[in-house]
Amino acid sequence: MLYLADTANVEELKKLFYYFPIDGVTTNPTIIAQAGKPMSQILPGLIEIVGDKMLHVQMISNKAEDMLREAKAYKQKYALGDNYFAKIPVTEEGYKAMSMIKEAGIKVTATAIFTQQQALVAARAGADWVAPYVNRLDNISSHGIEVVGNIVENFEQYGLDTQVLAASFKTVDQVHRVSMMGSHAATINFEILERLRSHPMTDMSVEWFEKDAEGLYDIDF
Repeated sequence: MLYLADTANVEELKKLFYYFPIDGVTTNPTIIAQAGKPMSQILPGLIEIVGDKMLHVQMISNKAEDMLREAKAYKQKYALGDNYFAKIPVTEEGYKAMSMIKEAGIKVTATAIFTQQQALVAARAGADWVAPYVNRLDNISSHGIEVVGNIVENFEQYGLDTQVLAASFKTVDQVHRVSMMGSHAATINFEILERLRSHPMTDMSVEWFEKDAEGLYDIDF
């Protein structure tokens, strides 16, 4: 499973890209709002950090034609390449926009997905990735993990190339369970990424190693 960072905080991203095998970054209006700066100021910094990794940028237009113009504008203004994905919500206009954007040579991530059928329709419309929201489903007494599993199974059954980018997590356990469901990727916030890679017993083991090694490792490096 690929790990993507669900943040636009440059300092968080610098730390993650320093040590974590991050495969890309996702953004949406909520994440941009949390960063406290307009997109024009945030995006250049994200592009510099991400490099050739994936960059998923959400469109905010409501009409298909406007989504297409917006997707093209980002690509042209910032000279984005094949690692750029236009995030499109699964609305009527969004479904229409997906095929238009793909025809323009831009990759698509379908977002704000809450059902297996929404994901399947998006895949048929040409989406490269679909992003089901796990925790938001759990919050309405639905089953986010199960929905992810159903989408993965569906895509395999029908031989679709679209991949699943699970999103919206509040716990490390949710990330663990979507990985066991076969999700191709997950986009995760900084706090949870930090928690999932660590364990108190690991820290204790390293402390024991350091203590036991005192005076014994005398090789110069």
